[in-house]
Amino acid sequence: MEPAQVIVRPHLTEKSLMLAEKNNVLTLIVAREANKKQIKEAVEKLFGVKVARVDTLITPTGDKKAYVKLEPEYNAADVLSRMGVL
Repeated sequence: MEPAQVIVRPHLTEKSLMLAEKNNVLTLIVAREANKKQIKEAVEKLFGVKVARVDTLITPTGDKKAYVKLEPEYNAADVLSRMGVL
């Protein structure tokens, strides 16, 4: 699966912005069939960062949401800015 196919879009809510600022976590909607390893590789390749961990869940609407914690030397808010969402 190509990295561009894994990540569908960023998930922007008040909670996700707070997680980005305080905990260095990106919140993304990802392909339903993508696993954690594929999500980690896609984020590292597309955004040029190192990922510490990936947590996933299925939302009540059927989307797959990934919480991607970045290594301390990277800033999640900077990544969101580069994506054009901040």
